Amino acid sequence: MESKEIQVPGASVPLWRLSVAPMLDWTDKHCRFFHRLLTQRTLLYTEMVTTGGLLHGGERRHLRMDEVEHPVALQLGGSEPTDLARCAQIGERWGYDEINLNCGCPSERVQRGAFGACLMAEPQLVADGVKAMLDVVQVPVTVKHRIGIDREESYGFVRDFVGTVAQAGCRVFIVHARNAWLKGLSPKENREIPPLRYELVYQLKRDFPELTIVLNGGVTTEAQIDEHLGHVDGVMLGREAYHHPWMMTGWDARYFGGAAYTRTPDEVEADMLAYMQREALEDGTPWSAIARHMLGLHHGRRGARLWRQVWSDHKLKSLPPKGVWARASAHVQAGALPALLEA
Repeated sequence: MESKEIQVPGASVPLWRLSVAPMLDWTDKHCRFFHRLLTQRTLLYTEMVTTGGLLHGGERRHLRMDEVEHPVALQLGGSEPTDLARCAQIGERWGYDEINLNCGCPSERVQRGAFGACLMAEPQLVADGVKAMLDVVQVPVTVKHRIGIDREESYGFVRDFVGTVAQAGCRVFIVHARNAWLKGLSPKENREIPPLRYELVYQLKRDFPELTIVLNGGVTTEAQIDEHLGHVDGVMLGREAYHHPWMMTGWDARYFGGAAYTRTPDEVEADMLAYMQREALEDGTPWSAIARHMLGLHHGRRGARLWRQVWSDHKLKSLPPKGVWARASAHVQAGALPALLEA
């Protein structure tokens, strides 16, 4: 089945121009709701959801989302084509705009499940999984992967992987520009120790001009985004966007031709407060499960450290979110007072 093209709502810019990476334990629905308050057009991703977890652990727990999250992609972890196809259908039914296959996670737990980065050693199996998904869904099926595994550093390795999977119908490849070392490094070390080799990602775009190539890994500034966009179709950011979320407020105008962002951090926090109250009422979600994602909101403002401490204080869990918000906001307001007096 031919997958349909998706454009960013209200723009002629392709969906993958800028995105926030799938991050385990971080990019849940609460995180994505928060990010959507800062950027309307950046593509968001779920945490990796394993096929076993989705097929046997309850769809709602893994796939529940808010309508404002669009455009949003579901990342799957798995290797069995039949299971991937079933999960892709489920994801499409829940309204996800893209299904992404994880071929980049190097953790030992993922390796034991025979998926993630170790799948790069089996490109035909990945191709079979991609084709199985494309046969049953109309949304795009994409692959996120590394430039190599272990000490295999030849460009030919990743080139052949992309070529094989592309023959199965995949048109979008999100490439983390580091090798994944499957033994001897933790997931954190795998994000830092293997060297970044952006030129290999650029070369993929030169060799496969008909494909959409998105670069991921080590990107922290808009200047770097601009540089990479001169060579590839899109850029994906991860931890930098999570820890310094306000940077996203400039992306709609800068990269998608949207309107300039005019809201303040206090207004965004007020929206998050309303969301916490709604989630508590509808789903019994504690405010702490939501607040942890917005701790970088006031980064750089006076009083931000004390504000973070309040929203991180588990001793306050028994308070309603409005009470915690009042305590936290007092620190930001007190921090702003000296600046007002100086002005």
